[in-house]
Amino acid sequence: MQPALRLVRPENLVVSFLGTIVGGLVGRGSGVTGPLSFWALVALAGISTACVTAAGNVLNDLLDLEVDRINHPDRPLVTGAVSVEVARGLVVALFVVGLFVVLPLVAVAPLVGAIFAAAVLSVLAYEFLLKARGFVGNLVVAFLTAMVFLYGGAAAGNAAILLPFAGMAFLATLSREVIKDMEDVQGDVGRTTLPMSYGLLYSGRVAQASVLAAVVLSAVPLLWFVRVTSIAGAIYLGIVAVADVIFWVSVRHLPERLHYEQTMSKLAMSVALFAFLAVAFR
Repeated sequence: MQPALRLVRPENLVVSFLGTIVGGLVGRGSGVTGPLSFWALVALAGISTACVTAAGNVLNDLLDLEVDRINHPDRPLVTGAVSVEVARGLVVALFVVGLFVVLPLVAVAPLVGAIFAAAVLSVLAYEFLLKARGFVGNLVVAFLTAMVFLYGGAAAGNAAILLPFAGMAFLATLSREVIKDMEDVQGDVGRTTLPMSYGLLYSGRVAQASVLAAVVLSAVPLLWFVRVTSIAGAIYLGIVAVADVIFWVSVRHLPERLHYEQTMSKLAMSVALFAFLAVAFR
């Protein structure tokens, strides 16, 4: 993979883009049909989400350069495949493009502008102030993931219905962030992470509690706006049940098998995205 592409972490961009699109489809609630104006709004929202996500990823690698020499020695900035100067320019360009893309949405859906501003401020606050504070930083990353779904819903004019999905994304991401800190505990420098402060066993319990709360929350759409007897409800129930099982597998063996657990968490989040999409056909 090209070094610059590795720097922005394309797999994260795809997930953030698709999460925004799914949020828009769920907000509209008419399957994948809709006028061109709807698709234009949601697509612009998805592109701006991907730009901010990419900017945050590059900024993260810039500020974590010394830590990554220990934890991730193969990353492009560590190996010199991408220079620090180029990376800095890329961060600025991505934020500017993200802002430019979102401007047409603000007049139609003002909430989109508010969420975009909150997301950018959260990214900057995390990277420059809160990342070193460990668990507080984990909460910010989880918040940003949750905002992806609300952002798509806001572009479709119905953000409120995405609240349970945003909550599930928040809790699942919080669990994964804690697991990542557990995996990186030996190389973390200048950060007060949960594993460094309270140990791996306690951190594992926090990750497990977050997943359990997400699993409980996955029932809310069926109690609120999706009939379990409908086709959409049955599909959602079946897929989300699979995602819930994988989520539990992702934390079952903590604090052991950390890399495996993190991989399973990613898989569970991908499966959950399909469950969310099913609700768009309600």
